[in-house]
Amino acid sequence: MKALAPGFLIAMPQMLDPNFSKTVVLMLEHNDEGSMGLIINRTAELTFADLGRSQKLEIAPVREDDAILVGGPVEPYRGFVLHDRESIGERAPLLPGLFLSVTTDALEPLLRDGATRLRFCLGYAGWGPGQLEKEIAQGSWLFTEAQSERVLSADPSTLWNDVIKSMGVDPAMLVTTGGIN
Repeated sequence: MKALAPGFLIAMPQMLDPNFSKTVVLMLEHNDEGSMGLIINRTAELTFADLGRSQKLEIAPVREDDAILVGGPVEPYRGFVLHDRESIGERAPLLPGLFLSVTTDALEPLLRDGATRLRFCLGYAGWGPGQLEKEIAQGSWLFTEAQSERVLSADPSTLWNDVIKSMGVDPAMLVTTGGIN
C-alpha cells in the first residue's frame, strides 16, 4: 500500500460528491483500517471571533476575522488545529514545522497567540478500508506531497489551482465531465 499520509489528495473536477468538489485534503492517516484527512481549502461561514464568542475563548485580535475551515463531512463539530507551534504540549508532528492538536487545552493558547500560524478545521474526511485506493484507481483523486507552508499560509480560495499547477498540470486542461465518484 502506497503511503498517502502525510500528503495532499486533490479532487479531480469530475468528483461529483459536493463534500469534495475541488478540494485539497491533507491526509493524516492511511493504513489497512482506513484513511483520514482534513480538507484545507473550504472555508466555513464562521470566523475565529464567532468561535471565541460561542466557546468563551480568548482570540488574538489579528485572528478574529480569519475563517474556520470545513475539514470534512464526518463529525462536523469536532475540531482539529493545524499549527506551527512546537511548544504546545499536546501535538502530533505531521511534517517539518506542521503539527496537529485536537484538545481545547492546546487550542486556547494557539488562539491567543497572534504570531502562531494555524488553521482550524471542523470535521474530517474519512474512508473505509480500501475505499480511497479504489477512488484513486477510478481517477477521482490526484496525489502529491504535502508542504507545511501551503497548509498554513496558502489562500484557501486558490489552493486547489495552485497545488495542481505545482504538479505541472494546467487545471484548465483537466476533464470536467464524466468519471466515477
